[in-house]
Amino acid sequence: MKKFFTIIFIIGISIVVLPQSFNGRFSSSVYSFQTFDSTNSSSTYLRSYQMLNLNINQGNVSLRSYMNLEGDLSGVKMMDGPMLRFYNLYLEVRDLFDLATIKLGRQPIFNSVAGGVYDGINVDLKKSAYKFTGYYGGDVPAYDKLQLTNKWDKDFILGGKFTTVALENFQMSLSYVDKNFQPEPYWATRLDANLNPIQVLISNNSLQYQFTSAEVNYSYKDKVNIFTTYDYDLNFNRTSKVEFDGGYSPDKNLRLSLYYNYRAPMISYNSIFSVFDYGNTQEVEVGADYTINKFFTVTGRYGNVIYQDANSQRVTVGINSNYGSISYRKTFGYAGELDALSLYSAYTVLNGLLTPSVGVSFTQYKLSSDPNEPLNHLAAIIGGFNIRPWALLSFDLQAQYMDNKIYRNDFRMFLKLNYWFNSNF
Repeated sequence: MKKFFTIIFIIGISIVVLPQSFNGRFSSSVYSFQTFDSTNSSSTYLRSYQMLNLNINQGNVSLRSYMNLEGDLSGVKMMDGPMLRFYNLYLEVRDLFDLATIKLGRQPIFNSVAGGVYDGINVDLKKSAYKFTGYYGGDVPAYDKLQLTNKWDKDFILGGKFTTVALENFQMSLSYVDKNFQPEPYWATRLDANLNPIQVLISNNSLQYQFTSAEVNYSYKDKVNIFTTYDYDLNFNRTSKVEFDGGYSPDKNLRLSLYYNYRAPMISYNSIFSVFDYGNTQEVEVGADYTINKFFTVTGRYGNVIYQDANSQRVTVGINSNYGSISYRKTFGYAGELDALSLYSAYTVLNGLLTPSVGVSFTQYKLSSDPNEPLNHLAAIIGGFNIRPWALLSFDLQAQYMDNKIYRNDFRMFLKLNYWFNSNF
């Protein structure tokens, strides 16, 4: 396994020698912000981010990569910088024997229990209306370094998923995932028998999640869409999550929706938190969207969250248009009280050359419904524009301002360049 990435690079170089095509996106960003060490002492930071998404293709073989380089331009040394993060670096071979697709390397995984990236192998087998996916690999080290874990017995993920669309309008799947990870040890201050502070090395056991899941989705034209998920925790032998998300359109202007979620706390098998008695939560939300004309759509949502001994409600109403949106949200009950008004507008002019945008939000909130709880206020403003002189090149400039009792007059600037490329040989 130590030669894992070396093999990928060697095969990748052979693709680079005579590639049929390469494509991707490069972006360069600069972000400025200020932090205060005390009331009268502050530091201004200027960080740079260079992102490259590159795909090199030869027939049914591709080398895919996604990386980001973080640096400092203000002279304030980064704790762990400059940092080169590798989010993706994998070799993909498609349509082997008109049956299999294989991915080898650092790659993403989409799973309701354990999403993210891992270093390993993924195999897709697809025939007619049936598909099976299996994967195995090691956990990615901190800061997405281009290194492999040296604890494969404690840092790994293993799983598979079977999916079928054999029934008309249905998609059904069954899956299994076993994720293990070894937390990094750390030093902490503790008290000895005489109540004197001492330094103790905290080293946790390997933690584990082990789940099975089932999904049943149904779609009928543009009328009905239903998505359901069920997760079962094999370590604790209990239902972890039940989720239902449905939509129905009685006519072309009206869309009704219903969402339900039951969730138990997701706790790893060896965790100290498994000894606590946590209550499960249930959430129900109903909503409707009504299209007035080709420019405006009115939306409304009402949700109720049921805790072990209390409830919390929320209401959201808004208007969406081709020019932007406005929405109001109110939350009340156990989760606290909140009133928030948000406005956002963006509109492209000059045949796509310029897209100015502006957003404003005002919020007041309390952490509980207690009349003696103090009321907090927050204001946030964003404004900027996108310039796209050519289809392959764009520039973004955005200013961000926020003010509340924690961040007084917080002002930040963000500048970004995007370049898309695609070449065939």
